[in-house]
Amino acid sequence: VQLQASGGGLVQAGGSLRLSCVTSARTFSNSVMGWFRQTPGKERDFVAAISWAGGSPSYSNSLKGRFTISRSNAENTVYLQMNNLEPEDTAVYYCAARGSGITVINRAPSQWRFWGQGTLVTVSS
Repeated sequence: VQLQASGGGLVQAGGSLRLSCVTSARTFSNSVMGWFRQTPGKERDFVAAISWAGGSPSYSNSLKGRFTISRSNAENTVYLQMNNLEPEDTAVYYCAARGSGITVINRAPSQWRFWGQGTLVTVSS
């Protein structure tokens, strides 16, 4: 199973980035999709997740409404729009899928079955 994340890069504080993650229809279908992030020496943290239907996405409380998760079921792709980026957002961002047929959002990384390779986001001050 492959999840291919892209869109990371270097941006100045206050800027925006849009991450994308594409996977197979088999992995994407009827699965909760999400984003996590990790910095060196720290645990992987939940960022956002969205159900198959797209309603009521879930976000980390620390994001202060700056990030928006969305998905295109026709393109088997999940997105993370990140606005007003802060240096503290610097991390490797991972997309993940809970698995086909799993419809409940869970913030624990251990509950997610499939992971992408990560894309680095660096926010300079």
